[in-house]
Amino acid sequence: MNRPAVSVILPYRNAALTIDECLQSVLEQSFRNFELLAINDHSSDTTEQRVARYQQQDDRLRCLSTPDKGLVAALNFGLDSARGTYVARMDADDRMWPDRLRQQVRALELNRDWSLVACQVRLFPENLVRSGYREYIRWQNQCLTPVDIEADIYRESPFAHPSVTYRKADVVKLSGYRDGHFPEDYDLWLRMFQSGMRMAKLPAVLLDWRESPDRLSRTDPRYAQQEFDQLRAHYLAMDPRLQTGRPIAVWGAGRKTRLRCRPLQERGFTPVAWIDIDPAKIGNKILQIPVVAPDWLQHREPRPLVLVYVRNHGAHEQIAAFLENSAYRRGRDYLFIG
Repeated sequence: MNRPAVSVILPYRNAALTIDECLQSVLEQSFRNFELLAINDHSSDTTEQRVARYQQQDDRLRCLSTPDKGLVAALNFGLDSARGTYVARMDADDRMWPDRLRQQVRALELNRDWSLVACQVRLFPENLVRSGYREYIRWQNQCLTPVDIEADIYRESPFAHPSVTYRKADVVKLSGYRDGHFPEDYDLWLRMFQSGMRMAKLPAVLLDWRESPDRLSRTDPRYAQQEFDQLRAHYLAMDPRLQTGRPIAVWGAGRKTRLRCRPLQERGFTPVAWIDIDPAKIGNKILQIPVVAPDWLQHREPRPLVLVYVRNHGAHEQIAAFLENSAYRRGRDYLFIG
């Protein structure tokens, strides 16, 4: 059998209601040189039987079962089984647009220094999409270039996991997915970034990403805010931008901000100032660190690296405008921390 260019890794568990639509969207891709690894993660419904029927019609589909339980085990089992140069991720309740694989393979072949390319996504069904997730996708769909991703990697996970295609060899080099008290996909993006691998996103919607009350980000404790805070702090502490001895200022002096900043402080990074716009806070000291107004940043030498821990997306735009007008540059002089 000829080696496929792409291995689509599709783990599933009890996805009988959505698997047909998903499989059809993959098998109808305009790019034909792929294998589809449908990996049964201990389903107890009829999903496995449904998948088997498609295998009888299309020999590009391989029906597999992961020996160990759980998404990370299924993903790494898929990586071990994949024969393609590229790996495309897919989830059992989503839909690929017909040109997704063709466009992503072409992008990786044209950009040999890219390890991963994602695409923009559309949330569906529309009536279930909450305003917070809508805003997250609006931001994610604008985070496109390697420069964008390097600047905003600590803000949020920049990719929907089922929207990515990556070079298998690069992810295998990092020992695949890690299992732990954190989201396995965001951890992988951070490890790829830390290793100097470049990642990008096509400016085109090529995936329908299903919204659901059962989304793992809402139900799995690995997606709790404190787990994200610990994960970001772990990689921030190793980021070259924090290794120069440059002073650090934290934008945000509220209690929630300080709690989210604590894991970084516990790793030895203490800010020289809290930046805040609340007149009631300015002039005070919190943990012996002064609270100052944003104007404090404008004439500081040496210029601090500003870590913006404010989470409100509207405030992000205002803070970025102030910092840019003060000659601070995104990704070099300031970082948004989710």
